[in-house]
Amino acid sequence: MLDKISGEVRTTDDSCAWRWGQRPGIDKGDDQVIRRLTWMVAVGVLAGSAAWAQNARVELSGTAGWTFSDGVSGSAVIVPGVGTFDRIDPKDAFSWGARIGFLVSDNVEVGGLFSAQSTSLELGGTNTAKLGDETIYNYHGYFAYNFGEADAQVRPYVLGGLGATQFGTVKTNVGDIGGNTKFSTTWAAGVKLYPGKNVGLRLEGRWTPTYIKSDAGGWWCDPYWGCYVVGNAQYANQFELSGGITLRF
Repeated sequence: MLDKISGEVRTTDDSCAWRWGQRPGIDKGDDQVIRRLTWMVAVGVLAGSAAWAQNARVELSGTAGWTFSDGVSGSAVIVPGVGTFDRIDPKDAFSWGARIGFLVSDNVEVGGLFSAQSTSLELGGTNTAKLGDETIYNYHGYFAYNFGEADAQVRPYVLGGLGATQFGTVKTNVGDIGGNTKFSTTWAAGVKLYPGKNVGLRLEGRWTPTYIKSDAGGWWCDPYWGCYVVGNAQYANQFELSGGITLRF
């Protein structure tokens, strides 16, 4: 439970999802390792795919859209004269991104994508209170399957990827909330429209869940392993609807 609200707010409940003043999770050293591994995987995928399919087309895309975001819940905190808060969420906001994809066959595509959402972090409960502005970054290597013929003007597709989500530093009136990077996946479905040979449009819906914490959900018992505590996982979710331009070579 948050026990101090003056200058800096701290929590004595380790089960809270994010702290005011510090967000739990990966420390600075692990954060750098995750970033390096993410880029190494992405570069390896792209380099390998380029070597495997020297004659395959390359697609470059830029997108813009709107991301619907949610965060996680925690122990209720009463702020006298303001309200009771038990959630912390990024606000829905504008987002943009870029990606590069290699068509290693007529239908199979591998690549890497980046996206960013300029948002703010809010407390929720009986009232809403803004903590400060924040930018959320996503870095993912992906695999996609494009339906239809390679030269079709309309190509639906599905996409899945692995990588990391970086929650940027939030500056507040009572101090900074340090940034943090977490492993995440991303899943999408969309359609590419090609009115011309090399220039097209992309419409996409994408979901990026990021694991934040687990709350104790109760006990599970079986005759072989005995009884143990099971948890309820909580994820910060990003649901993005976007459109953009695609160039293929």
